[in-house]
Amino acid sequence: MLTLRQIEVIRAVTVAGTVKGAAELLGVSAPGISRLMKHTESQLGIRLFSRTHGRYVPTDEARDIFSQVTAVFKSVENLQYSIEALKAGQGRVAAFAAVPSIAHHVLPAAVARLAARFPDLRMSLNTIKIEEAIDYLLLGRGEIALLSYKLDHPGLTMQLLHAGRLMAIFPTGHRLAAKDHVSVQSLVSERLIGVGLDDPYGRILHEPFRQNGLDVEYAILARTGEMIASLVGRGLGVAIIDEFSLAGPSRYPGIEIRPIAEPTAFRAYAAFNANTPRSVFADALVEQVKAEMSGATAARART
Repeated sequence: MLTLRQIEVIRAVTVAGTVKGAAELLGVSAPGISRLMKHTESQLGIRLFSRTHGRYVPTDEARDIFSQVTAVFKSVENLQYSIEALKAGQGRVAAFAAVPSIAHHVLPAAVARLAARFPDLRMSLNTIKIEEAIDYLLLGRGEIALLSYKLDHPGLTMQLLHAGRLMAIFPTGHRLAAKDHVSVQSLVSERLIGVGLDDPYGRILHEPFRQNGLDVEYAILARTGEMIASLVGRGLGVAIIDEFSLAGPSRYPGIEIRPIAEPTAFRAYAAFNANTPRSVFADALVEQVKAEMSGATAARART
């Protein structure tokens, strides 16, 4: 049986008409081409070429072979084209979703990197609530849901992306701005803005108060970290928020950001349908999201 390399060499000799020309086409040495041609003719038991006036011409008995070699080579070219198109994302639509804390900066930044790698890939992006992720994935609406909460569901696979932290935010000029770190105890006496405890994200933001045995009453209940930051920026109160909601250059004017003195945690996960194989685009997006999250954490640490 002929190998693809033998087929490639036969075609090159046919096109170039000389061993030297075939060697130049393939970027190899002429003696190597000659040896492979002799081996191929010996293997097949027929002469493939006759030499006429210094050129290699297909023999009559080998013309059927050459027509099939051409067809095989064309199929290989088509396969290579399909591979290159897949690598660029041509003809594919990838659907991804994220909770608001990840959707406003981390996901767009990661998608920009993904688009540079797969320029022909079309994408559908959605912002969802944590509790909407199960239907989003199991009903096949998308391939990845980027979450701030680890869902326990037999139909889902959860992958930890990054372990970040929570931050305290307050209006510019607030008395707490004099501190390098802000204790949750110092926030309790302030007008607090938060998310309801019936919401998984709200429970995450409330956790530092709970761990320190503090009862809190929110003056304003909001739905997302982005809304909380905007309300704080308008001087309506103080809040605890995750660092990914604060990612991005000069995202929210009018607010001060300080680390919380007590230990806090904000973990991000990628959720997948456990019964659906991941695409190369999904794996690539996960890597880009992890890089963006690490970068956001490092940037926050520098400030």
